[in-house]
Parts: sequence; C-alpha cells; structure tokens
Amino acid sequence: MGRRRRRIPREPFEVEITGFSHEGRGISHYDNRTLFVHGALPGERVRVEYTKRRRSVAEARVLEVLEPAEERIEPACAFFGLCGGCSLQHLSPERQVELKQSVLLEQFQHMGGVQPEQVLPPLTDSPWGYRRKARLAVKHVPRKGGVLVGFREKHSPFVANMDRCPVLDPRVGERLTELGRLVEGLSIPDQVPQIEVALGDQAGALVFRNLSPFSGEDLQALAAFAEDSGLAVYQQPGNEDTITLVQDPVGQPLEYALPAHQVRLGFRPSDFTQINAGINLAMVDQALELLDVQPEDRVLDLFCGLGNFTLPLARRAGEVVGVEGAEPLVARGRENAAYNGLDNVEFYGADLTLDASEQPWAGRGFDRVLLDPPRSGAFEVLGLVAAMRPKRIVYVSCGPATLARDAGELVNRYGYRLTAAGVMDMFPHTAHVESMAVFEREGEDA
Repeated sequence: MGRRRRRIPREPFEVEITGFSHEGRGISHYDNRTLFVHGALPGERVRVEYTKRRRSVAEARVLEVLEPAEERIEPACAFFGLCGGCSLQHLSPERQVELKQSVLLEQFQHMGGVQPEQVLPPLTDSPWGYRRKARLAVKHVPRKGGVLVGFREKHSPFVANMDRCPVLDPRVGERLTELGRLVEGLSIPDQVPQIEVALGDQAGALVFRNLSPFSGEDLQALAAFAEDSGLAVYQQPGNEDTITLVQDPVGQPLEYALPAHQVRLGFRPSDFTQINAGINLAMVDQALELLDVQPEDRVLDLFCGLGNFTLPLARRAGEVVGVEGAEPLVARGRENAAYNGLDNVEFYGADLTLDASEQPWAGRGFDRVLLDPPRSGAFEVLGLVAAMRPKRIVYVSCGPATLARDAGELVNRYGYRLTAAGVMDMFPHTAHVESMAVFEREGEDA
C-alpha cells in the first residue's frame, strides 16, 4: 500500500522576499523550507498560498502584495498571473534584461569556471507584439462560453480564458476570441487541440491540428477565415508530414528578410525559425561582426537550421558549410541558397550529438565556426571543432547553463579565450535567457 500524500495547507501566510531565482521567482524561507514565490520581487512583503510543498522546498503564488518593491510595475496584460506565457511583466523590461545578464554571468562562473573578458551590451527590441511563432492551446469548454484559445494557465494544464495576447504578433494576438468562435462553429470543436502560428514579414500561416477529419462545411469555414484574416490556413490530421493547405488568401510564401545582408529566407509553417524578428536582425548582425569574417575565410555553421546565419555568412566569406540535424531544414537551406543566388555555400545533414569526425565536411580546415545549438548545447562536437583550430568561434545559445559548461570546455580544455559574451532579449517578459559568446584561440590577436 503506497504512502498517503499529505494535503498541502491552503491557509494564506505572509513572507518577506529576500532573493530572486533564475526563473524569475522570489525566494524566501518559511517553515524550515526554501520557498519560491511566483510573482514576487526581492524586498517585498507578500501574502501567499502554497502551490507545491516538499520536505525542504516549496512553491507559492502571490495573493496580495503588502509592501511592494520600488522596481515593481503594473503588468500591461490583464491576464498576467493567470496565463503561464509570461512570468516577469511585473518587472520593468530594463530590469528583466539586467536579471538575465546576471544569470548568464553567474552560470559562467558556476558551471564553467570562466568569465568573459568583456560583457556585451544586451540586444533588445520592442517587448510587445514580438512573437511570430507559437503553439496555441485549444480547448472546448462549454461552461466557460465555448472554445478557449491561448496559452495554458500558470501551474495548470487548463487553457487560460483570454481574449488577446499582447506579446503575440497582433495579426494573431488580437484574434484569439475570433479563433475560439471559429473552432466552436466546427463539427469537431473538441477534436482541435492546438493551432500552430507561423508568421513571416508579409505572409502568415495557422496550422489547425485536427484529431478527426474536418467536414466539407468545416473546410469552408476555415477557408472563409483565411480570406477574412489574410492568413493562410492549414490542417494537420497526423504528424508534420500531413500538414496540407486549406486556403491561402494572398499566395505569398512564408519568408523573412535580412536586409543588411541582402538575404531572404523562405520557410514552411512547421520549420524552426526565430520567434522575435527584431532581435533576430540584431543577432545576425552581431554574430557576423564578432566572427570578423574575411573574404578568404572558410566558415563552418553548425546547427545551422534553414540558413539564418549561413547565408549572410556566404555574402562575406569565401566558402561556408552549414550542418543541421533536421533533414527538412537542410533541404530548406539549399532552397534558400539557390533562391538568393549563393553558390559558395553547402548544406549537410548530420546528427551533431554523435561522432561527426567521418562526415565529409569534417576533415576540411575552417577559419571561423558558428555554433547555434539547441538548449542541450554543443558539448559532443566541441572536440571536433577545437581540432579544426578555428581562429574564432561565436556561440549562440538558448541555454545559459549549457553555454557555461561548453565555455569551460573551450577555455580550460581546448585553450580558447572567452573574449566577450552578452544576452539577447529574445523572449521579453519571460525568464528565458538567450545569449552570445565569442571565443578566440590563445595566441591569436584580438
């Protein structure tokens, strides 16, 4: 017979917040436990209630701010605190960035035993209407008025009851109620669990996941929405290979431009692209500047995706090789190279978590290397990269802990200097930290 789970006390209590976690939660101590408080800032006194409680650690949420911190601001979104999409709207965007920079530097010291010689100024852009990629949850809830479309509630699997989202691109963020009504009017409102959002500079697309077939009337309703909204609508009855077009009202491809590099990149609705167009423009510019690519250089771009860095690099370098694990993105990279008239770039598919030393590109010499790995980092490929002895490495990261770990390897094991690093506010109002770091081979001129 299993142990009976103890009931979490529901009585509110008061605590003082003495610290701030990497995830943007206030830290306190109560009842011999470390307490992480969602929605609280250092220096505040708050009334809270438990959401989780274990032997030495507990979590709570704010019920009332009794003594606010000076840096607290009024959240701009009426659904902040209910919706789980944002965690830091009660903190000014400037302080959010300062927090992320401190997290990065702390991780460098803690995980890698290194510190950058220079801290780069943070890359920032508008904190509102920035999100071009999203996966919206959909739930048929008749007792709440029909179909809910949005992000899930904080600490809950339920879909937040929201009519707009100010961090989403307004082309979709202002249409949540309209989307809910659309799904509610279909013959299978309880069989559409999500809507994938993919927006380019001009055209945009919505992919409706359908667990049962749409009727003819359903497809007509989806097509009518496409015409009214100007967004292409797709259905997805199975895996990503089953995504098919229902209606495209404008006939324009999904694409975005990198004007400073005379590059346009096309993509499919299911392809990975950066969610924040403004930060992506600044990120590509900064990465190329930090790599300091010369016309005679050979450059290797690992985890290259559909060519976000690869093609701009090809405008400057003598030769560029892009390597990516997802074969559809490899195909897209080749298509984009041809579309942009670039013939000095090659794309290869390879799982970079495995030994890549026998890959056809691995034996070539490269002067510069760009790494843009997933959150798990680039640890498995660092030895191969170091053996190529590139003069400079630029590492673009979406996980500060794995960047710090890999930085420790490059510096302490492979003899590189961590010359500069800084954050990029790719996800404003969240605790998500994206960053960029530059490594130079010891003995090379800065």
